Amino acid sequence: MSDVLKKAEELVAYARQYLELDPRDEFYMKNRLLELLSGEDVLSEEEEDEVFGALSLLPSEINRRFAELLKSDTKRATDWFYEYCVRNNYVKKAKLDRNPRFEAGGLIVTINKAKPEFRDPKKAKAGNSVDGGFAQCVICRENEGYGTRNKRTLRTVDLTLGGEKWFWQYSPYGYFREHGIAVNCSHIPMHVDETTFGKLMDFVDLFPHYFIGCNAPLPRIGGSVLAHDHYQGGGEILPMHKAGAAYTLHHPDFPEAVVEVVDWPGTVVRVVSKSRAAIGKICTMIDEKWKNADYPEEGLIHADAEGVHHAVSPTVVKTARGYEMSLILRSNITSEKYPDGVFHAHPEFHVIKKESIGLIEAQGLFILPGRLEAQLGAIEQMIDTGTPLSPEMEEFRMVYEETKARGGDAHAAMREELGSICGRILENTAVFKNKMQTVQFLHELGMRS
Repeated sequence: MSDVLKKAEELVAYARQYLELDPRDEFYMKNRLLELLSGEDVLSEEEEDEVFGALSLLPSEINRRFAELLKSDTKRATDWFYEYCVRNNYVKKAKLDRNPRFEAGGLIVTINKAKPEFRDPKKAKAGNSVDGGFAQCVICRENEGYGTRNKRTLRTVDLTLGGEKWFWQYSPYGYFREHGIAVNCSHIPMHVDETTFGKLMDFVDLFPHYFIGCNAPLPRIGGSVLAHDHYQGGGEILPMHKAGAAYTLHHPDFPEAVVEVVDWPGTVVRVVSKSRAAIGKICTMIDEKWKNADYPEEGLIHADAEGVHHAVSPTVVKTARGYEMSLILRSNITSEKYPDGVFHAHPEFHVIKKESIGLIEAQGLFILPGRLEAQLGAIEQMIDTGTPLSPEMEEFRMVYEETKARGGDAHAAMREELGSICGRILENTAVFKNKMQTVQFLHELGMRS
């Protein structure tokens, strides 16, 4: 038996066991694979994508099976779909599991070795262009099977949110457990309004074991794909959702709802109620006020010649208390001192994190660049051996000095330092530096303690 034939038979056996290959299609699939395989022992990424794309069920069959499971058990449906996307190698779980991840200072910190760092927002935006094909952007459904971007294994399933056609897919390089993206089937720009809150609640009604949120629809503080309406969510409750309330208020028109100023480094208001109508109305009030609010003494101008600067980033979970919709107040305004953003990570932290602080990090899960694993490891060794900071690592002076001052094991101290830095970055993003300012903002909407 030739090596190519043996490899084809191994792959067919895998597809039969894990990818639901119909036994009637085995001969056909084996012959397809004999054409696709190069005969090399190790498949390239391109070859692997091509092979597993052929082995995977067609999108229509994935969608049919998901819809059938959805009728009886929504968690079973997402479990099946996620596991399928891992087994057909669209979700790169083996790579993701190698990313360092730990908790520090009440936050989750990860070092992402699977994706490149985009320190320049213009380059990050350019990375989302589509080379050829008929998809308008990288998250359009038309990318299913698109080989140029290794999307042959991409599979999506139908959703209905707010009476509109949407779809759900898992992220190949997810930042947390079962990280997925809900995408509008229509290619329209991202936006946040009262309909957004309703759609987010529709999602957690359907999948109460997931959270779902929306990036602020503005550059520097929002997602990298602003041209296409989409949300992010998945099966992990992030630290911000677990944070308590610093202050609790109520609106006289909605006695069934509680409004909380969240005890969190960023500026977050949480609206809690079992009433969808109350959630939608209160969130809309907060959203519209923030979009048009000016606090010049705090450097907060809602719009100027550069454009609009204020937006909210909503995110929701469903608990015993009802819907818990958190609104993260964001501003993307810049200044001469802070050209990357006044409410962005300040320059002293850029050696650790310069990329935009989006929805996931604003909720307390930080994704740091892969280069840090080696760089911080070198600093830990210098501290452990009592070696001065080397000249080529001078940009890490603050990290070195603060970690050294913590004492004890350098590796443990470095993790504490990263948690501290990420917490300070969240403080940088806070539009109100004092929780009482947030309370006053809510008082202006008629809310009272």
